[in-house]
Amino acid sequence: MRLWQKNPDLWFLELVVSGCKVSAGSNGKVAWSQSSSGPSNASKGPPRPLRRFFQGLDPRSTANLFLNAVCTGEKTINNEDCFILKLETGATILKAHSTPNTQIVHHTIWGYFSQRTGLLIQFEDSKLVRMKAKGDDSVFWETNMESVIEDYRYIDGINIAHSGKTAASIYRYGKSLNHRGKIEETWRIEEVDFNIWGLSMDCFLPPADVKKEQESEEQGM
Repeated sequence: MRLWQKNPDLWFLELVVSGCKVSAGSNGKVAWSQSSSGPSNASKGPPRPLRRFFQGLDPRSTANLFLNAVCTGEKTINNEDCFILKLETGATILKAHSTPNTQIVHHTIWGYFSQRTGLLIQFEDSKLVRMKAKGDDSVFWETNMESVIEDYRYIDGINIAHSGKTAASIYRYGKSLNHRGKIEETWRIEEVDFNIWGLSMDCFLPPADVKKEQESEEQGM
């Protein structure tokens, strides 16, 4: 996997899963994803940082994310006493990220920060999406993710997490179709560097079809 970042809303991710190449990115105006097995997809609403940045890779993005969070208590995780910060996504942002066929009902985020070091030890988020259908029939997708973040090391004076584990559960219900799934991931960072020479804006350009769609929307405004 390769991951480049110029600022929280300017990033590019590329990885290969089971022989299928997957890429995603944001040029500061639109976020998108693409795979070798399908067409490109642009995300609705304003671009947002990649979730991976909140797993100990980008302290600035993490601090900005929890800027308006509320402390709801304390919890011990891996022998670390932590403060629990909770953030509810506002109605305006939920509406901006919804589409004519989907409604984001809620999106809640929790951060568990060490009382000793101030570092993020665990990151959780829960999202409920309603897929609109004809009549009163709707399908709901509930996603819950939990990441445990470990092995912080200093790189150029910045404390960066180098490993962790993520567990994601997906629950689909509605229309008499109930389905549960679970995915687990263990990750390790091999190399981190800052101020990469030659990292230009061209590295963050979206695919041609997404760029064309974005230009058409801007002209229509």
